[in-house]
Amino acid sequence: GGSDVIKMGDDLIPYHADFRFYMTTKYRNPHYAPEVSVKVTLLNFFVTLDGLEDQLLGIVVGQERADLAELKNALVISNAKMKKELKEIEDKILFMLSNAQGNILDDEELINTLAQSKVTSNEITAKVTEAEATEKTIDETRELYRPVATRASILFFCISDLALVDPMYQYSLAWFISLFLRAIAEAEKSDEVTAR
Repeated sequence: GGSDVIKMGDDLIPYHADFRFYMTTKYRNPHYAPEVSVKVTLLNFFVTLDGLEDQLLGIVVGQERADLAELKNALVISNAKMKKELKEIEDKILFMLSNAQGNILDDEELINTLAQSKVTSNEITAKVTEAEATEKTIDETRELYRPVATRASILFFCISDLALVDPMYQYSLAWFISLFLRAIAEAEKSDEVTAR
């Protein structure tokens, strides 16, 4: 007839629009025939080298320079708040302009809001510029720790490839991060970043 079905082996199973079929695999990068690939959505949750490097960079900076990590997080939150405030001001002005009755120059509330928004906007712009300069300095300092994060990221992928030698050698990312944190804590202390 005119009904949709799924064929599994020799059996035809009625298809329902809410039906979802999920499959998982142990392969890191599975390859399927083109006719299968166009009909499915592939999600690969395995961590990438660059993604892990950035994650480990955040961890090592958080351990070595907690002040920088806190300052960077505070700047991100502050920048987001300031941008949200600017957006709210813009929305309020647009709302008042669209709902203005008669001559907009006679609307005292609108004129006052525009004047106040200009002052606020200038203050926020100055703060954003200052925050961006501070963030640039923080990022330059963070980059001093990148070689550690790069080597640790490569090491994780070497360790994860041990599973190809024998399945017994399967280690999780959580295990590796705890090992990484322990290595940072037990490393010889030095004021010089390159020696550390």
